Amino acid sequence: MNIPPAQIPAKFKQAMALQKAGRLDQAKALFQAIASSAPNVPDAHYQLGQILKRQNKPDDALPHFSKARRLKPKEPALLAAEADAFAAVGKYKTALKTYDTLIKLLPKSVKPRADKALLMQRMGDFKTAEVEFRNALKLNPLDGELYRVFLGTKKLDVGDPLIAAMENAYANPKVQGRSKMHLGFALAKAMEETGQTAKVFSYLRPANDAMRDTFPYDITTRETEIENLITAFKDFDFTQVQKQSNDFHPIFITGLPRSGTTLVEQILSSHPDVTAGGEMRHGIQLAYALMGKPDGSFKKLTDIAETDIGKLGQLYHNRLHEILKFQDFVTDKSIQSHLIIGLLKCALPMAKFIIVRRDPRDIALSVYKNVFADGTHRYAYDLNDLARYIKASDKIIEFWKATLPDSIYEIEYENLVAEPEAQTRALVDAAGLKWDDSCLSFSQNKRQVKTLSIHQVRQPIYTSSAQNWQNYKDDLKLFLDTWEGK
Repeated sequence: MNIPPAQIPAKFKQAMALQKAGRLDQAKALFQAIASSAPNVPDAHYQLGQILKRQNKPDDALPHFSKARRLKPKEPALLAAEADAFAAVGKYKTALKTYDTLIKLLPKSVKPRADKALLMQRMGDFKTAEVEFRNALKLNPLDGELYRVFLGTKKLDVGDPLIAAMENAYANPKVQGRSKMHLGFALAKAMEETGQTAKVFSYLRPANDAMRDTFPYDITTRETEIENLITAFKDFDFTQVQKQSNDFHPIFITGLPRSGTTLVEQILSSHPDVTAGGEMRHGIQLAYALMGKPDGSFKKLTDIAETDIGKLGQLYHNRLHEILKFQDFVTDKSIQSHLIIGLLKCALPMAKFIIVRRDPRDIALSVYKNVFADGTHRYAYDLNDLARYIKASDKIIEFWKATLPDSIYEIEYENLVAEPEAQTRALVDAAGLKWDDSCLSFSQNKRQVKTLSIHQVRQPIYTSSAQNWQNYKDDLKLFLDTWEGK
């Protein structure tokens, strides 16, 4: 479609409205027409890149960001978008150079330094990340989020000047809202690391309360969701599932947040035959699209055609190939996949399912000490909700263990860190892989890690976090009472 020059502004406005409404394919088609009709308009390419990024197609997004940047080489937003896109497709050195260009362009801006530092963290280069974080903090010593993200991969010692700087910022009346909330989480971590455990929850409670106020949550929705899923699955005959002869072997790694799923994926993805997919949502999205009803309940699996279940498997396979380059084995660390194990097994008979278990009290403490992406894991900021959420998740896991006992492999985090070689060998075997010594050297795996375990998986296995909850028995009383049914 050729658009006359006089109509470009109106069409651009229309495309932006479509994009804002979530009608991404329509918006993309219109932006493509604009870019074709007016190839020297950088904003059209920029918006195409943004849409493709939202559609999880970074390889397709990058050329549009690069085109936009060539048309407007000193526009900061275009440089930042291109740098982010380079990182998303694994071109880390080019991404870092682009961030350096942006830093030179905006020497007093915090964000490009912070973005570069975050990428260095994900790459495992914590020393270089520290330099950039400290440079950014010199520019804004009251930025609470900077402290929190920096300390995600930095352990402080007693007397470190950074602790005093954070305490001063926390007491500064100019620091309010989200910045103070982030500082609370950062200071709680610093207090724990320096042995001041009595002070940890004095920072954690208000920080979690602030997040709870920002992202309210009704735990009964999760409990109802679990009950509805069990009802939808319980009458289906899963013994009819037949193995396929294809070479597609997805390995679903699931469990609760902070249970050790990232560690397990890091171990398995160190195997030369395995590609790490990370936290992909395709399985749960496709399953809910197939089973979900408008009222929030689910169709019974017995009422869904076998061909539709087969299509789900093919769609899942196709979506992975759109975003990943892999041969046969690929990990999917979507922690929600434990909700739909049976359906995934029907759709992908060659799939393996690994559930990572950990003491729920340590999970609760670890979750409560961390910040998740806005709007996600909203139960995490209330100890009563945390207990009920874990109970609900355990209920459906126990259902699948009883229903598909031969299809699930459970690994205990505590056992893994206590007996790493024996547990790793059993894990690799359960995943359907031949043994490879590289799985014992997982901390040297250079893949980019984007989860909260960004630092832990770069370290050799350690046992120091096991039973950490006992240091906070009184602070965790609400969780413990709910968990124990008091």
